[in-house]
Amino acid sequence: MKYKQVLSINKTFSIAALSLSAALLFSSCKQDAVQTVPERSWTLTWSDEFNGTAGSAPNAANWSFDIGRGENGWGNQELQFYTNRPSNVALDGNGNLIITARQESFNGAPFTSARIKTQGKFSQAYGRFETRLKTPSGPGLWPAFWLLGSNIDTKGWPQCGEIDIMEQRGQEPFINNATIHGPGYSAGASITKSFALTNGRFDTEFHVYAAEWGPDFIDFFVDGFLYKRVTPKDVPGEWVFNQPFFMILNIAVGGNYVGFPTTGTPFPQSMTVDYVKVYKQN
Repeated sequence: MKYKQVLSINKTFSIAALSLSAALLFSSCKQDAVQTVPERSWTLTWSDEFNGTAGSAPNAANWSFDIGRGENGWGNQELQFYTNRPSNVALDGNGNLIITARQESFNGAPFTSARIKTQGKFSQAYGRFETRLKTPSGPGLWPAFWLLGSNIDTKGWPQCGEIDIMEQRGQEPFINNATIHGPGYSAGASITKSFALTNGRFDTEFHVYAAEWGPDFIDFFVDGFLYKRVTPKDVPGEWVFNQPFFMILNIAVGGNYVGFPTTGTPFPQSMTVDYVKVYKQN
């Protein structure tokens, strides 16, 4: 069941009420019994539709880059070296951002990729965070669209909080995972939910991934379908989702979450991003 989206000239839209039945089951990913979203009215606060010349970098007013291998493979034993090279991250000239993971020796790493973020440029507490994209596939590939608390530099992780809106294992191109991390519920103890397509794959066509977030809830959607709601009562520790968060888009290669590439993993592999949009509730 999909929500109804109406976008008016002043860039506001409403999401009509919806109810999800326990009879709706997706593969082995059982849905919560009944979930209802009240009508919500939204105003666009930030967007990037990735218009620009083919080969150019994403808008520097919106995005910056993480560069390098990070500490302990960005804390996850990842294998890639993140760059800002056009071969790893660039506009395609058709209104898309392309992030590409490549198998190549670069600065001591066996793979390259890109990770872009709005840290220091845009952050927001609460609202609707949405992207339309097509993911890569193959063992060991780890694409993600996610949020981190803007106080990460002072509080550290996981005290800053993390909201994973789109997170996939390349060997499972029909399953999306939504996860939150915080103090007492991070890494292997995180709060997570999977959504599986019954027909189709996330790597062969575009899908819309979104989170609607308020002071006492986070709702996760794929293509308008609400498949998970998290509230403060669901977490065993402090609810830290009451401050601004910034956005991240990336493809990791290898790591604790996804495992490692095999000889059957095709490279290069790309994530094609049509847009990212953020709204505030009216």
